[in-house]
Amino acid sequence: MLEKTYDAASVEPRIYENWEKAEAFKAGAGAKEGADAFTIVIPPPNVTGSLHMGHALNNTLQDILIRWKRMQGYDVLWQPGTDHAGIATQMVVERELMQTQQPGRREMGREAFVERVWEQKRKSEGTILGQLKRLGASCDWSRTEFTMSPNLSAAVLKVFVDLYNEGLIYRSKRLVNWDPKFETAISDLEVENIESDGHMWHFKYPLAGGETYEYVEKDEEGNVTLRETRDYISIATTRPETMLGDGAVAVHPDDERYKPIIGKLCEIPVGPKEHRRLIPIITDEYPDPTFGSGAVKITGAHDFNDNGVAQRNNIPMYRLMDTKGAMRADGAPYAEEAAKAQAIIEGAAFTINEVDAINIVPEDLRGLDRYEARKRVIDQITAEGLAVMVPADHQDVAWMKGRAPEWTVAGKAVVRALGEDEEAPALLPMVEAKKIMQPYGDRSKVVIEPMLTDQWFVDAKVLAEPALKAVQDGATKLVPGNAEKVYFHWLDDIQPWCISRQLWWGHQIPVWYDEDGKEYCAESEEKAIEMAGGKTLTRDPDVLDTWFSSALWPFSTLGWPNQTPELERYYKTDVLITGLDIIFFWVARMMMQGLHFMKEVPFDTVYFNSIVVDAQGKKMSKSVGNVIDPLDLIDRYGADATRYALASQEVQGRRFLRMSDQAAEGGQRFATKLWNAARFAEMNECQRVAGFDPSTTTQTLNRWIATEVGKCAAEVTEALEGFRFNDACAGVYRFVWNTYCDWFLELAKPVFNGDDEAAKAETRATAAWAMDEILKILHPFMPFLTEELWERMGDAGVKADRLLALTQWPKAEVSDEAAASEINWLVSLISEIRSVRAEMNIPAGAKVQLVVVGANDVTKARIATHEAAIQRLARAEGIAIADAAPAGSAQIIVGEATFCIPLEGIIDLAAEQARLTKDAGKLEAEISKIEKKLSNPGFLAKAPEDVVDGEKEKIAEAEGKLAKIKVALSRLAEIG
Repeated sequence: MLEKTYDAASVEPRIYENWEKAEAFKAGAGAKEGADAFTIVIPPPNVTGSLHMGHALNNTLQDILIRWKRMQGYDVLWQPGTDHAGIATQMVVERELMQTQQPGRREMGREAFVERVWEQKRKSEGTILGQLKRLGASCDWSRTEFTMSPNLSAAVLKVFVDLYNEGLIYRSKRLVNWDPKFETAISDLEVENIESDGHMWHFKYPLAGGETYEYVEKDEEGNVTLRETRDYISIATTRPETMLGDGAVAVHPDDERYKPIIGKLCEIPVGPKEHRRLIPIITDEYPDPTFGSGAVKITGAHDFNDNGVAQRNNIPMYRLMDTKGAMRADGAPYAEEAAKAQAIIEGAAFTINEVDAINIVPEDLRGLDRYEARKRVIDQITAEGLAVMVPADHQDVAWMKGRAPEWTVAGKAVVRALGEDEEAPALLPMVEAKKIMQPYGDRSKVVIEPMLTDQWFVDAKVLAEPALKAVQDGATKLVPGNAEKVYFHWLDDIQPWCISRQLWWGHQIPVWYDEDGKEYCAESEEKAIEMAGGKTLTRDPDVLDTWFSSALWPFSTLGWPNQTPELERYYKTDVLITGLDIIFFWVARMMMQGLHFMKEVPFDTVYFNSIVVDAQGKKMSKSVGNVIDPLDLIDRYGADATRYALASQEVQGRRFLRMSDQAAEGGQRFATKLWNAARFAEMNECQRVAGFDPSTTTQTLNRWIATEVGKCAAEVTEALEGFRFNDACAGVYRFVWNTYCDWFLELAKPVFNGDDEAAKAETRATAAWAMDEILKILHPFMPFLTEELWERMGDAGVKADRLLALTQWPKAEVSDEAAASEINWLVSLISEIRSVRAEMNIPAGAKVQLVVVGANDVTKARIATHEAAIQRLARAEGIAIADAAPAGSAQIIVGEATFCIPLEGIIDLAAEQARLTKDAGKLEAEISKIEKKLSNPGFLAKAPEDVVDGEKEKIAEAEGKLAKIKVALSRLAEIG
């Protein structure tokens, strides 16, 4: 006997253990003979990670497809595994070492530190996998892989060596995003550009040798607005500390103001005068003459735009900072630029004769953090009078007063100018408060420094071409379709992929160097030594970007580079489900590597799921305190409720999915509804009958439910084939809650309590059969509850011969449109009467008369057959056939007949009309207010997408309510 309530906490672990004991999730489990393969590779979670709402959604959707295809008889493989996650995992271990006051990685040494990370991996890997099991994920756990396992490492080595030998991997000194916290290069995709408060300083670069020129500004009509003699060129910068690395000042070739000094030299106004460098004034298309002074300092080693200008014009590039973002204290590495610099300044008043002079960071700034150095540079320039000065009331005074205590000479001037000293000058250094886009490391959360370093790169342009064409030609389909635009945009303009990381945890780059710096790329040190003729070699210390190994995931996990049966059977994979945020990190790179090494796309379809946000549409954040823990939801509501809440809200193409406790509670109510329906069936002796064939039933009610079962299965199948997860959930929900529980079981009650034993036996058997079909259809969405009921429904009758997880997916067994038409007519009639009762505010306990006008013989026969059900379920005390509608009645048209409900004496028509009119007015005002907001371009431009979607949902809900009220008002108007 089923318990009164379903206890998910006790059922779920036991059910999962049963699945594992039966090896229900192994590749090929339950497959039909000769079945096609269906493969999904899991997006590998970080080995040190834990389940979050994004994981929960992503893996729920994968599991729905996997369980559905397994029940359809496919040879299914859901390939699991974890990612070594270089930066993230190293960060976890280093933080733990610091918290436990153990030696850091540099004190430990590389070998000992890497072993410590392996210990962490072995300790924590089971956490995320165990949490996935709690969610119900039906992966083939016997095949669990890891991106640094021996097999996958062999694949990484082969790919690197092959691409190196093809000339598609190379080492180059290029500008990269440098993370000062982790002391490693990171890719563009790992950078978050965040608008931040900043400032722009305006400084004078004196012309070499005291040279002067006539500076002229004109308005749009060509009238002179300013004419003066200058011995400097003015530049504006948001990063004064990088002035030390300037290689030139650039102006636009059409900028008439600077024509007299193009080709001249100017002095960088920082550091001891005897060592100040001279740099040329050049022309380039990059500067904007209308922005600031129109002159731009070119710091090629610390700015991506400047780097392009420097390369085009052969301008020297000097790296100013060390790996921690502090000003460099060494000098020797600058020597390589000495010759270029000498050539540029030849003939100038200042010359560089010694390598030491190339240490362009002055002694007093060496070793300072970049922001501390910024303060000192500003201070020194201002004290020397080389800041552009403007009237005090033009300044961001509050900001400058806040900085005054930090300044020396200039600080005192600021204080006096603000009124604390009446003899102070009225001019202040020109500083503009300015919003700037700051690049932050997505993991370190510190400002990224563009840095000129030696790194390893992949020629992504060559690899991208086939990946681009594969989607254009439809070999791989991206769902929703608008993802293609994002994919094409990035691949069309793809840059070289920086694959080296200055970390210790990861796949170490398989390149060795001899004493002369010559490279030897090989899959082993022994092979490299052989290539070098026995020379002593040193291995490159860098490791590969984590995404390099995960780009091979669809085929490396199947045994490549070995030609395994699994590789032959399960590649290409069928579906990848992932987030749009890693379309570049992972999806595009898997496409590139799959096509290059397997000569076939890695998957047929890529489905991009929504981003999970909180109930208000806000991104979940620990600092905000709105993070929803899926494990907490599972503890409180059960895994099935959590899964259903996620899947039912996953709307294809919608960017955000709002998750809340209320959504999980809704899933739990649905689970409870099914459990109660099963208990009701059990109490009414509805037992599984061996060999039951629904096509042999004779009762109209039973043939109707059998027909509706087939329609539900077809609806869910079609929705899942189109990756419309919310539609699939809605279809099975409507059938379970409305069709089966609210109508079939209600209409079956008189049969269960009646005297017709044959009808009773048939209806009981049909109810049990339909419940089994429901469990099959619902299983991919709510696997624990359905598996439990599948087993328990056989307690008093026929036991199931196999696990529900391995049972065949339902198909249409009966298609009786006559029976379906009759019962659907009955359902529609009762529903319409109930709607009118609600709209007209008819008291729940009041019984109404029902007068039928214009009924044909079929309808009259149906009324006679189902009169008892109509009276009971519509609370009607009598049904009469008439030639005309009674006065003062609400009318409903069902089929060809009109069903009238006389309202005289039951409701106050005038009061109801007034109530409904008032409610309609409120809704119309609300709709107008929202429409005004949505038609405001300013609101649409500034409001986040989820906020706009929320307003659209509000207006849709209000319009739905208003439509119902208008129907009720029209009925009242007809009554008169």
